[in-house]
Order: sequence, then C-alpha cells, then structure tokens
Amino acid sequence: MASIIKANQLQDFGGNSIITSDGAGNVTVNAAAMKNTPAFHVNLSSDQSVTDNTYTKVQFDREGFDTNSAYDNSTNYRFTVPSNEAGKYHFYFNILTAATAVSVGEQFVGSFYLNGSSRGLFYGGDTRNNPGVKYTSYGNITLDLSVGDYVEVFGMVNITSASANISSGGESRPDESCFGGYKLIGA
Repeated sequence: MASIIKANQLQDFGGNSIITSDGAGNVTVNAAAMKNTPAFHVNLSSDQSVTDNTYTKVQFDREGFDTNSAYDNSTNYRFTVPSNEAGKYHFYFNILTAATAVSVGEQFVGSFYLNGSSRGLFYGGDTRNNPGVKYTSYGNITLDLSVGDYVEVFGMVNITSASANISSGGESRPDESCFGGYKLIGA
C-alpha cells in the first residue's frame, strides 16, 4: 500500500519553514543546516603577470556568486570562514599558467594556502626536458576550518626566458582560471 502526501510547505514544530514547493516540482530548502553554504565561485577579469619561479597569490577578482559575502575580491583575494560557519569545506581551483614565448616554460604549479601556509602542490606540468608554453593546474582539497580561517590560491611558473602570466581566459572562457568552494553538510 502506498500513500501520497501533498503539501507546498514543510514546517518544524516551531512553525519554521524547512522546505517549500511552488507546486511545479521546484523545491526550495529553507533550513540553513541543509544548504551547502557558504559557497562562492570567482575568476580573473584579466591576465595576471607573475614573477618567474615565485609563488604568487592569484587575484581572482570577478565573483560569479558569493552566498555569504565571505570572499574578498578587492584586496586580499581570499575566502574567510564567517561567524557561526565553522566546519568542513571543499575547495577547487583551475589556473592556466602560461609563458609568453614558445618553448620556455618548464614548471607550472598551483597551491592552496590555508592561513598563509601551503597545503599541497598541484602540478600542471613539469617540462624541464621539453619546455612548453601553457599548462593548466587543477586542485581540489577538503579542509576542516574554524571561524576566521582563510583560504587562497597561489600559482608559480618557472621559465627559461621571456615572462609569464596566469590567464583569465577572457570573456569567451571566463573559467579558464577560477577558484571556488562550499561548506559540506553532514560531514
């Protein structure tokens, strides 16, 4: 035997709306404990020059979204855990590092930094035996964070000559270099 319950709103005993529906199958989760927030996704608005063989903070300055205004896209270029939001977070980055000349790029690396310290290196390429020009570094990490902890992304390009940058991808490919994250629920 099966039963059907039809409702447009589910409330707790205190009358607080937990879930609502618009009647067309679109559900909205209203309980904060059931949302993967804070969450953000940012990218570069233009290419960023970097110094050879030096880890440089990537200045992700264009916000796709930032649910809790926890990402600083103007001065520090970092996500900071807001009040009452400690917990486990998953972060990702994608940075396209490039030498400005062909066959001069030797190493292309990205790294998450937690409170100013590196939390792992993610190699896009190590081509010291056959120098290239562009490589993409991808990184994913899950961190247990406290209120006030901050996470940033750094990139490094090692070249034999010319100069290097981190590519924005431009308007047609804005997520070529991006950074984002969200709080995990139930973890």
